[in-house]
Amino acid sequence: MTPAGGPRVVLVGPMGAGKTTVAGLLGDAWGVPVRDTDTDIEAAEGRSISDIFVDDGEDHFRVLEAAAVAEALADHDGVLALGGGAVLDERTRRLLAGHRVVFLRVGLSDAVKRVGLGVGRPLLLGNVRSRIKGLLDERTPVYEAVARHVVDTDGRTPEEVAADVRRLLEEGA
Repeated sequence: MTPAGGPRVVLVGPMGAGKTTVAGLLGDAWGVPVRDTDTDIEAAEGRSISDIFVDDGEDHFRVLEAAAVAEALADHDGVLALGGGAVLDERTRRLLAGHRVVFLRVGLSDAVKRVGLGVGRPLLLGNVRSRIKGLLDERTPVYEAVARHVVDTDGRTPEEVAADVRRLLEEGA
């Protein structure tokens, strides 16, 4: 059961999983608004995530991110996509409890193909493949812990992934 006033679904997963794209498809299918916390942060700060990382550091970004997630969980009733690292914050994990959270799982090969050279992704400076592998290894257990459902995205179109998410949630599983 989704908490009163909370999102219809919260999508979590690493960069390259397709959270933003799938969120848009779900929002269209259900006729509900879509929100992405990375976009919220950029709008509030008037600058890109990359600029925030470079100018103020990752710790400052994570504070902004935790606040953006808390606000979205309280105020948004549509589809919510979280940034890849949002689940690292303990407060965020506690706030996600009771929400319909879906982990969009992506393997290393597909993530690398989708992210490309990582332009605009500050955590991928250096060897992109190695950095993505490290992030997947570190974060996958956390995604699994907060999620009620897991949907694999490897080798699948965003439409197929969105259809799986819809089926899982509409069946009330």
